[in-house]
Amino acid sequence: MLPSPSHRPRARLGPLLAALLGLVAGLLPGLTGPTAAAAAEPRAHTLAAGTFRNPLNSGPDPFMTHWKGAYYLTTTQGGSIRMWRSSSLGTLPTADPVTVWTDTDPSRNRNIWAPEFYRFGDRWYLYYTADDGVDDHHRLYVLESERDDPTGPYHFKAKLAPPNHADDFAIDAGILQLGGRLYLAYSGINRYQHNGINIAPMSNPYTVSGNAVAIDAAGGCPEVREGPEFLYRGGRVWMTYSTCDTGKPDYQVRMMSMPLNADPLVPGNWHQHQGAVFSRADDRGVFGPGHHAFFTSPDGTEDWIVYHAKTTSVNTYTNRTARAQRF
Repeated sequence: MLPSPSHRPRARLGPLLAALLGLVAGLLPGLTGPTAAAAAEPRAHTLAAGTFRNPLNSGPDPFMTHWKGAYYLTTTQGGSIRMWRSSSLGTLPTADPVTVWTDTDPSRNRNIWAPEFYRFGDRWYLYYTADDGVDDHHRLYVLESERDDPTGPYHFKAKLAPPNHADDFAIDAGILQLGGRLYLAYSGINRYQHNGINIAPMSNPYTVSGNAVAIDAAGGCPEVREGPEFLYRGGRVWMTYSTCDTGKPDYQVRMMSMPLNADPLVPGNWHQHQGAVFSRADDRGVFGPGHHAFFTSPDGTEDWIVYHAKTTSVNTYTNRTARAQRF
């Protein structure tokens, strides 16, 4: 089972995110305001098997899943894609990483960011962004595993580019699964931001099959909407995403949702929820929490968020480390 976190600072969890999971105030003491603190002191619970200490990893942009008795974690490493595997969160920080991908193609072997991996059928698909050393040349790519193992080995499968953004800046792929179909959600150029939320249809895990649509997502700042992730609860799909520049202490998570039977390619179907659902906690020394993903306990009874945050309020891209907490 998932261990309980040790007594270390954690970010603020807004009531909207708690409410969508059907949690009650007894599970989140002090949950009273739009950026109210998550459980002020973590409690032991009957499912706990031990403790762990944040941070889990020294890298940003974490993605994690549990499969066949182990946790698998990726973070941004820059020149390669590395994956950590461990039977518990407590031993994850000391696990030896496996390098699952390097590339010799000079057009896409630099600044490799934000890998995410999903299982479709008996293969794993690893989505990431990379460039040639120029930030504006970031594009999205996908790898395919050669066996049913998240650590691979992998081979290059495809570039992911909607026809209406065939050669535009794109980062932070997230996969929306709805009604038996797949959609590519990502951050890229649109009429709202240089880093704005776009969604495009897919015909399979490695093929974009139509134009991307732009989503006008709120953010409390003008510059960034990135890292879209999805939860499916209460007859709705919930899209959470990070806003503001990740170097700022105000980097945070916001949320939109729509009914499960609605078309995600119709921007008007997405309802904006107001305010941040995950944000800085100055009293705990946690700044800029975001670029997150969701995972569950092995028995599926607990929902957890993995994210990066900083211990400084200085505007900097360093100091970002991966953490986890239950919500």
